[in-house]
Amino acid sequence: MTQPPPAQPPQYPQQPQQYQQAQALPKFEILHPGAYPILLYRLSHGETFKASAGAMVAMDAELKLTAKMEGGFIQAMARKFLTSENVFFQRLTADKGPGTAYFAPTFPGGIVPVQLDGSFRLRIQKGGYLASTDGVTLETISQGLSKGLFSKEGFFILRAGGAGLLFLSSYGDIHVLDLPPGKQMFIDNGHLVAWDETMPYSIRLATKSVVTSLTSGEGLVCTFTGPGRVYLQTRSPQAVKPAK
Repeated sequence: MTQPPPAQPPQYPQQPQQYQQAQALPKFEILHPGAYPILLYRLSHGETFKASAGAMVAMDAELKLTAKMEGGFIQAMARKFLTSENVFFQRLTADKGPGTAYFAPTFPGGIVPVQLDGSFRLRIQKGGYLASTDGVTLETISQGLSKGLFSKEGFFILRAGGAGLLFLSSYGDIHVLDLPPGKQMFIDNGHLVAWDETMPYSIRLATKSVVTSLTSGEGLVCTFTGPGRVYLQTRSPQAVKPAK
């Protein structure tokens, strides 16, 4: 009996360092890389660019700024009610001519460009989305009851698909894990930024004992099974305790 070929890991498009325009200027630049980066993006005439609410730092007068909700109206409203998050996105349009805009994330940390080509979609945790080109689709989705109850990210997360350039942001730097088929990895969900939608994952205790899990400070972890890619942040916002 012929054995089926082994599952192959997904082929991801090469991650861009920068896009080039005809004038040999980079389409985007990540300035001051490190703890406090800022994203510079150059819009062509007629181009539209999206960003998370409050991300825009500065822009040329040729650009027009509006607010728009991206898909999933009912779930977005539920997310707004349950989490008090702003479910609107900033939308910049170069309707008067080309222009440059600057964007910064909320937390000190990295900015990483991800090329989407329509062959896969990403799920993004709260605060992980910074900006994207107009070809990237955004939708608020539910993780389901069990994952929503126990995940630090809550019931609602963001789904990104389509084709275009997506910018992720994090608390600390971003580390990429590529899991081969069948490979399992336990990940503290406070360190999750984004992951392939096709990757199965579950939530479990960090250790076999409830008491040990709680006293170790780890509690619950996400179990991801490859093939697929996971984007991690090197610091966890939940682990930072405010000064008294």
